[in-house]
Amino acid sequence: MRTTKSLAAIFLAAALALICTSPAIAEEDLPVPWTLAAALPAQAANPGGPPPGANDFDCRPSEGHPNPVVLTHGLSANQTVNWQTFSPLLKNNGYCVFSLTYGVPGKPLPVYQPGGLLPMEQSAKELSAFVDKVLGATGASKVDLLGHSEGTLMPSYYVKFLGGASKVDKYVSLTPLWDGTTLFGASHLYGLAGALGLATGFNGILDPLCGSCRQFLRGSEFLTKLRSGNGVFQPGVTYTNIMTRYDEAVVPYTSGMGKGPNVKNIVLQDSCVLDLAEHAGVAADRNAAGHVLNALDPAHAKPVPCVPATPIGS
Repeated sequence: MRTTKSLAAIFLAAALALICTSPAIAEEDLPVPWTLAAALPAQAANPGGPPPGANDFDCRPSEGHPNPVVLTHGLSANQTVNWQTFSPLLKNNGYCVFSLTYGVPGKPLPVYQPGGLLPMEQSAKELSAFVDKVLGATGASKVDLLGHSEGTLMPSYYVKFLGGASKVDKYVSLTPLWDGTTLFGASHLYGLAGALGLATGFNGILDPLCGSCRQFLRGSEFLTKLRSGNGVFQPGVTYTNIMTRYDEAVVPYTSGMGKGPNVKNIVLQDSCVLDLAEHAGVAADRNAAGHVLNALDPAHAKPVPCVPATPIGS
């Protein structure tokens, strides 16, 4: 009887030990939703707030991941809706993660307010100040950037023209558009308007609503300046471009291709034909996530398995 009681006591103690230790480990992992739909309840619960895992200014980078990761959202998005997947994913993988909403005309309101609407030169200044804040708080010497859509293009102005090249190590882009977009033939129409002397009037109507919109168009003044001199991709920064053939906003999707010894291009469908992610869906895509983690930590890169994905998520 004593033996039975002793064994029972041992099993009880072991069970209590597991209860006390296992949940604590599990609680460190934030849920990672693999769908864009996660943005809706997140925005409703905390409009414009940082995504899970982001903006802990007490976070200190580890030896394995010495660079904080700064997330830059796309046009008309904000930090909340754009990064419900990648922010907790990166936090779970040991990174200090930071995000901002940039390019908001006027004073931000406690409701959904789209970002990225100001001219990208202005937004790049916001990013510059934010990166300095992150570096000051964490004690890091450089950050890594992860951007989506406009968040791939706008930071390039910061890197090239505002001193960012000395503060950025890895620059990872989801659905980039280094050569602009010809969506709906808009670039051709804008060029025609310029030839007819109508561009000033067109700008006067569009710019107050969206100062960055015409900057995306192939052949725009913004892109021409960005591509001048030594080009978009700056020495000392490592670039990874992740594209999808089903991109309906970046037309053609090959606009996201870059050239240079410090540039790597990845088309999701080259290694996973079952990935149907469209432009926005790449921000919640498991295959893209594997490539992002490898780009941020190439010394410990892992094979990226092919996970079937719908247009809006895996």
